[in-house]
Amino acid sequence: MKLGIGFYRNLLTPENFRFARQAGATHVVAHLVDYFNTGPRFEATKADGWGETGKYDHLWTQESLEILKSSVNAAGLELEAVENFDPAHWHDVLLDGPRKHEQMEHLKTIIRNVGAAGIPVFGYNFSIAGVWGWVTGEFARGGAESVGFLGDVPETPIPNGMVWNMIYNGKAPAGTIGKVTTEQLWERLTYFLQELVPVAEEAGVRLAAHPDDPPMPTLRGTARLVYQPRLYQKLLDIYPSRSNALEFCIGTLAEMTEGDIYDVVDQYSQQQAVAYVHLRNVRGKVPDYREVFIDEGDVDMLRVLYILKQNNYDGVVIPDHTPQMTCAAPWHAGMAYALGYIRAALQAIGGE
Repeated sequence: MKLGIGFYRNLLTPENFRFARQAGATHVVAHLVDYFNTGPRFEATKADGWGETGKYDHLWTQESLEILKSSVNAAGLELEAVENFDPAHWHDVLLDGPRKHEQMEHLKTIIRNVGAAGIPVFGYNFSIAGVWGWVTGEFARGGAESVGFLGDVPETPIPNGMVWNMIYNGKAPAGTIGKVTTEQLWERLTYFLQELVPVAEEAGVRLAAHPDDPPMPTLRGTARLVYQPRLYQKLLDIYPSRSNALEFCIGTLAEMTEGDIYDVVDQYSQQQAVAYVHLRNVRGKVPDYREVFIDEGDVDMLRVLYILKQNNYDGVVIPDHTPQMTCAAPWHAGMAYALGYIRAALQAIGGE
C-alpha cells in the first residue's frame, strides 16, 4: 500500500507538497473544485474544457493537469487522483436537466484529459445534497475541533440553481428543485455510468464512487445512493468494469447503520473494486456521530489495513479530513499526526 494525502484546491502548493513528502506521503489526491466559493460557478460551455470566462475550466484541460502533475512530481510525489467534478460541469446530469447530454460530453472530455495527463483515478460523489448538516465542536481527544452530525439540524429544501451546496446559477428562478426519489437517482446514475465508464476504460482511468456522507436515506428532500454498504454492490453491478470502482471511505462506511465495517472492507477489497481509500475514524452512527482522531474511534484502523493487505490491495490510502490540533498550524498538525499513524501502521503489518 502507498501513503497519500488529499489537498483542497487552495492547498495545492509546492510548500504543501514538500510538507507531504516530509511527513512520509508518496502520493497526492487533488481537489480542483473550490468548495469554499459561495458565488455562482463558472459554467462549462465548450467541449474542450473552457467555460465562458476562461478563468476556471482551464484547470481541467490536459495541459493544466500535466502542469499540476509536474509540480507534484517535483516534490518527489505522484498524482494519484483528482477528486470531484464541479457542479458547473454536471448539474443537469445530477438533476436530469435539459443540458445533461451536453454536460456529459464535457465530463467525457475531462476524463480523457485526466487519462492523457497520466492520472489513474477520478473520484466522484453522485449526490444532489452533497455533504450537509455537519456541525463543528470539540469532539476529539483533548478538545480538538472536529465535525459531527447530530441529526437535529432542520432540513431545508435545496433552492433552484444549487447542487452539492454550491450555486451554479445565481440567476435561477425562485423556488426549490423539489423531491428526488430513489428510483430517479439510480436511473440518473445508470445513465452516468453507461456513458462515462467506456470512456474511462479507453482513457485508462478508474472512476471511483464515494459513499454518501452523512449516510442518510434522504437529505433535504432528495434521495441518497450509497447510504448502506450493500448499495456499493448495486453500483458496481450496473456496469461491471475495472473502471467502475470505489472511493472507499472508511469513516462514512462506519457511520452506516448496517453491516460490519471489517466484513465490508473484506467484501469489496476481495473484488479488487477499491481504487483508493479514505481513512477517517468516528464515534457513533447516523443520525448521531462525531469525527475523532484516527486512533480513538470505533474503527480499529490496524485491522482495516491488515484486511486490505490480506486481499492484496496495493493502492493509495489517505487520511481524510482530521481534527484540528491546537497550535499555529492546526490542519497541518492534525494531518501530520494522521500520516505518521498510518505510516507506522503500514510498517507494522508489512504493508509499506
